[in-house]
Amino acid sequence: MYVTIDDATYWYEVYGDRDKETLVVLHGFTSSTKTWTSFISQWKSDYQLVLIDLPGHGKTMTPPRTMEACCRDLHELLTLLKIPSYHLLGYSMGGRTALSYAMLFPSKVKSIILESASPGLITEEERISRIKQDEQLATRIEKEGIKAFVSFWENIPLFSTQKLLPTSVQKQIRMERLSQSEEGLAQSLRFMGTGRQPSWWEQLHTWTKPVLLLVGEQDEKFIRINKKMKKHFPNACLTEIKYAGHTIHVEQAEKFGKIVLDHLHSIQ
Repeated sequence: MYVTIDDATYWYEVYGDRDKETLVVLHGFTSSTKTWTSFISQWKSDYQLVLIDLPGHGKTMTPPRTMEACCRDLHELLTLLKIPSYHLLGYSMGGRTALSYAMLFPSKVKSIILESASPGLITEEERISRIKQDEQLATRIEKEGIKAFVSFWENIPLFSTQKLLPTSVQKQIRMERLSQSEEGLAQSLRFMGTGRQPSWWEQLHTWTKPVLLLVGEQDEKFIRINKKMKKHFPNACLTEIKYAGHTIHVEQAEKFGKIVLDHLHSIQ
């Protein structure tokens, strides 16, 4: 379904019984609500699910949105849906968004589940460097087109473990990436990239509600980041998933689905 918030139109999907607790789920860069399709039947038995296409992705159509502006839009969307409280689950970019939302609008958030995510970059130097890198990537997308970009993106080291997936799954991931637009992905990099978002490192200690940090055992960079995050959160659990890299929910879908449910059940 579509909802218009100021000058933006967001696509969202709702599954399950609204009388149950709600789990809001946010996808990563080059993805959409479709990345969660295989989990809907499993999760909606116990929770109402709200899946949302983030700015620059899927069916959502927005002018440029910063991370803070996106979170304000999501807050308005969830307010319109009259959901009193909810858990947040986000993967990578969606994880950064879920964490940012929890920091900006903590009152209704019961817990956060962050898959292969980070709180942003610590130093101004790191942020400036990342902004430059993302600008170069955005320009590349605009100049070379979505097909050339996807061919490049699926071969970066971060996604090397996806090469071990069945061919049919790899094709499905590629098709989802190809369904995005050059303008949308470039906009996402420029306005919601890691360098542009607020750095939450100094505020993590203020979040006292439950946090589940999920990382793949072969994703060394994010293992380091998440181990550091765990030390800052007062109430966090860190789980490393075997035989997985950055995209746990794709590479180890069955384990991922069960871990999410078990965690949510544990904090009822």
